[in-house]
Amino acid sequence: MGPVPHGCGSGRGGAAVRATLTQYRSFDRAIRLLLLNQLGINLGFYMLMPYLADHLSVGLGLAGWLVGLVLGVRNLSQQGMFLVGGSLADRFGYKPLIVAGCALRTAGFGLLAVVDSLPALVVASAATGFAGALFNPAVRAYVAHDAGERRVEAFALFNVFYQTGILVGPLVGVALTNVDFRVTAGVAAIVFAGLTVLQARELPSRRAESGRAERVLTEWRAVLTNRPFLLFSLVMIGSYVLQFQVYLSLPLEIRRLASNETSATAGVAALFATSGLLAVLCQVRFTAWLKQRVPPSRAMALGLGLMSVAFLPPGLAAVLPEVGTSGWWGTVIAFAPVVLCGLTLTMGTLVLYPFEMDTIVTLSGNRLVATHYGLYNTLSGLGITLGNLGAGGALDLARDWGQPGLPWLTLGVVGVACVGALAFLERTGRLTADVTAKAPVV
Repeated sequence: MGPVPHGCGSGRGGAAVRATLTQYRSFDRAIRLLLLNQLGINLGFYMLMPYLADHLSVGLGLAGWLVGLVLGVRNLSQQGMFLVGGSLADRFGYKPLIVAGCALRTAGFGLLAVVDSLPALVVASAATGFAGALFNPAVRAYVAHDAGERRVEAFALFNVFYQTGILVGPLVGVALTNVDFRVTAGVAAIVFAGLTVLQARELPSRRAESGRAERVLTEWRAVLTNRPFLLFSLVMIGSYVLQFQVYLSLPLEIRRLASNETSATAGVAALFATSGLLAVLCQVRFTAWLKQRVPPSRAMALGLGLMSVAFLPPGLAAVLPEVGTSGWWGTVIAFAPVVLCGLTLTMGTLVLYPFEMDTIVTLSGNRLVATHYGLYNTLSGLGITLGNLGAGGALDLARDWGQPGLPWLTLGVVGVACVGALAFLERTGRLTADVTAKAPVV
């Protein structure tokens, strides 16, 4: 397949950044604005959300179940409403939904900065969640619309800006939260207010190809009966379950291995920092290299395969005898399999993501694209919830049965099953649009 692309871990980080900036400048103004918008969205979101639970429980003194309620409302109002947000974007255009979503999140984060009663906190949490349901499908549909034949490159660049926001946001947030959480919430609201004004003033209006608008239920029925798209969505749920282990199983394993809270915090920080830097530095060049050499289905299979083998290092570490090294070197050795798992998961994600987003557009037949993205996000969100229950159950069983390798084996099997299912869809021709579907054009 040729030499591995330069710019990822070989002392060529500067070249990778220059390649990313060159690619960024090659797109038109609208896509550049959307990339900056996504950077700002993740910067504002991740400077606040990692510290919200602590604010609710310690700062406001809420009971644990009330903290779970507030956070659960946010997740439900976003994941459960993605289909609505996507449908509205296809009907009224992408820009109004992007602007409305940013404005609503401004209000939600602003409320979190000033309220302390449970009803107000629930309203603020619901607003921040529904805001994501409004702009998330619209942004992706807009990028797909304007990128045209360059969708894969555009989504690769999109992931760079997405990951940069995730990388920088918590660092900004921890500095602000050390002053006061309300300062963090206020700054996050200001970030979204700025995004609202910027998108309202500068972002050109876009909408799906014109045509006769059907009733909403008719449009939803068209998406729900798009069998190739639904099968692909169900297969890819497994990839989101695996990706989410960076936030669930891997931090828990680091905390189990850590000798104290300081080393646990350092280990989790190292996990996120190295994974984020890998995505930022490698995404653009790796995607370009893959696009030139392999078809999209094979690239996606490669990404899923990497996710599958990612759980091999912690799985082996769980069943092999522990190394008796003490001190900081022993901590590094103990954490290495988990960090390697996180890096391999990230590599699989950056291989998979651009081709995955492009495939959704292909399977939609370029019709009701935002609605397809909305349903896809809802299904993946539900899958993550169920997957977390399964992963948590596997962790409990591993502890009760004395089988520490069980969770990692289970996750690896999920990845292998996804690879097999994706290969089946390719062999049976289900990774192309269903030309017999009667989806309306709007």
